[in-house]
Amino acid sequence: MGAFIAPFLHEEIIMAITAAMVKELRERTGLGMMDCKKALVEADGDAELAIENLRKSSGMKAAKKAGRTAAEGKLGTKVSGGVAVMVEINCETDFCARDDNFNGFVEIATNAVFDAKEPDVAVLLQAGLESTRETLVQKIGENISVRRAAVYEGTVANYIHTTGKIGVLIELEGGNEELGRDIAMHIAAVNPQFVSSEAVPADVIAKEKEIYVAQAADSGKPPEIIEKMVEGRVRKYLAEICLVDQPFVKDGDIKVGALLKKEGASVKQFVRFEVGEGIEVEEVDFAAEVASQLR
Repeated sequence: MGAFIAPFLHEEIIMAITAAMVKELRERTGLGMMDCKKALVEADGDAELAIENLRKSSGMKAAKKAGRTAAEGKLGTKVSGGVAVMVEINCETDFCARDDNFNGFVEIATNAVFDAKEPDVAVLLQAGLESTRETLVQKIGENISVRRAAVYEGTVANYIHTTGKIGVLIELEGGNEELGRDIAMHIAAVNPQFVSSEAVPADVIAKEKEIYVAQAADSGKPPEIIEKMVEGRVRKYLAEICLVDQPFVKDGDIKVGALLKKEGASVKQFVRFEVGEGIEVEEVDFAAEVASQLR
């Protein structure tokens, strides 16, 4: 007799799972209808238990997707009360980067960085951001990663380019937010590597000098002339990579350093993020990949 009770109860549970219950769970999780119905049946109709079980399974699915390259994405930033933060969130496709759910996660991550004033991604993930990330991976079906974050405090400003893929945080000594934003915009456009030549490591200068000496060696010019040529090239190189020596992007007649001096300000530090920079993207032959799966 007992052997017939369990199947009977199972059928009752399935019948008790209404379309409204499935719809509600789907809206809360973003998963497919069949996945939601299965989860509700396994949880005896308990929506909260179903979500808990789905989160556990989504963690497994998120782990499977973690090996896939995520080089697209978006930057999030926030400035308030003398605190400025920026975070880079990556995904696999530009299509995903425009998704409302993805952009919602960018906002959540940005607020998490701001509230904690914490640039360490590992700490942020352990504090609760990881479960939100895993849920999003399950919902969207792409690898999502919180790549890096920055936090500045003081006289700060930010700039995010309209694409959401290039952003800058800057901290000033003196000046104001408007000046900071203008300089941040310049940094986004021109991409200086250092504030001034004094901040350039000696080994970087030595390496460039070595290259210029090698290039000038075949010129046939006397050593003293070569030395002057190399010195000139080094000065030009430093002017190109140092913020204060660059012509201001909004007014080429004045250099950034002169503009800062005019406003009684100086740049203490800055950081520039560009989505996906430095990430090696594997070239995938999708036709070959599909063909291999059909063998």
